[in-house]
Amino acid sequence: MKLTQLSYAVPKNTGINPRVKSGRFMKILPDYEHMEYRDVYTCLLHRYRHILGLWQPDIGPYGGLLNVVVDGLFIIGWMYLPPHDPHVDDPMRFKPLFRVHLMERKSATVECMYGHRGPHNGHIQIVKKDEFSTKCNQTDHHRMSGGRQEEFRTWLREEWGRTLEDIFHEHMQELILMKFIYTSQYDNCLTYRRIYLPPSHPDDLIRPGLFKGTYGSHGLEIVMLSFHGKCARGTKITGDPNIPAGQQTVEIDLMHRIQLPDVESLRNFSELSRIVLEVREQVRQEQQQQENGPEDGEGRGQQSPREPQRGPAQPSAELPAEKGGESRDGEAEAAAPPAPEQPAQSGQGQPFVLPVGVSSRNEDYPRTCRMCFYGTGLIAGHGFTSPERTPGVFILFDEDRFGFIWLELKSFSLYSRVQATFQNAEAPSPQAFEEMLKNIQSLTS
Repeated sequence: MKLTQLSYAVPKNTGINPRVKSGRFMKILPDYEHMEYRDVYTCLLHRYRHILGLWQPDIGPYGGLLNVVVDGLFIIGWMYLPPHDPHVDDPMRFKPLFRVHLMERKSATVECMYGHRGPHNGHIQIVKKDEFSTKCNQTDHHRMSGGRQEEFRTWLREEWGRTLEDIFHEHMQELILMKFIYTSQYDNCLTYRRIYLPPSHPDDLIRPGLFKGTYGSHGLEIVMLSFHGKCARGTKITGDPNIPAGQQTVEIDLMHRIQLPDVESLRNFSELSRIVLEVREQVRQEQQQQENGPEDGEGRGQQSPREPQRGPAQPSAELPAEKGGESRDGEAEAAAPPAPEQPAQSGQGQPFVLPVGVSSRNEDYPRTCRMCFYGTGLIAGHGFTSPERTPGVFILFDEDRFGFIWLELKSFSLYSRVQATFQNAEAPSPQAFEEMLKNIQSLTS
């Protein structure tokens, strides 16, 4: 962050003024009797200014979302966690991982906040631009008197809001235990890489940003929705052993609106698959024509995103056999209205119903939608083996919620906007944001 973004109102030849203006807000600070403003600026604010903002920890496939902020005379790293599954509309949870502050003049102290025994000695190293690492120097503070079993049960209550006895699905139990074993071995000794919030444009379908999404047995995960001309992308900020953090979980083709049938017909999953697969074939043909040259393809593929696209009347190929991958929640969308009504702009809603046979962890999904588009979703086996993009339907419910039907998995993911406000998270340029997406994807490819 540039130094000019911080301004301080401090009288000359005095101690710390209890009021420090930082960005858009005013903080009330302790009046440390023997501390000079110069020491706070030099040893704390200036020295650690490069770690302010949003970061993704390198925790294998799981990732994460860290927000580093100035809070009074502290710099605190808050880990943001999704709400407990499947309550996607609940607010984000957060817990402190580390803090930096001045215990005495000219000496900044780094403390690890991990565990349940209070702050203890830690270390921060700024590795290079847009990357830093933390280390706990007293990992014994992370241990609990009851051993690993107590640590696991405490972690389970915090992570899932339940006990292992409450989880009857054997596969989910295995995934939860695997995550605990994998993540706890780091002991808060982590490397973080900077991430930016996506830039917005007036023509975007909705405001881009961070969303919480349902991912079946993996629970809730954080996804970043961004717009890239004729398509939109959902990139995982947190992930799982099937589709790791950093990967592009969904891609939405904004040039191919899909008009679904009436509500009663939509209850038939085969009708949904017929329409989607026929649109997929049309997309394939348009791509092939573009590769072969302009002849016979002039004017194709330029459909307005506001014009609903109807599937052909003839039946298409049968739905491919379901492939093992990460589980999704399932729901579908009702017919999009004719173009002149422009429901996304007017706020009109269309009746929405979940097709029979499409699974959804959260039954409290919206019963009206604005429009939907053809899209693809990334599925893979455990360990990100045999990744494959498969057809699906993107459903826009409102400004803060959307869904995706995974056709081959016969499941549905519901996404709800993260309402938290983040400072120092804007990309310096669109190119810097695109480069960031490539970097976090390459780490798990």
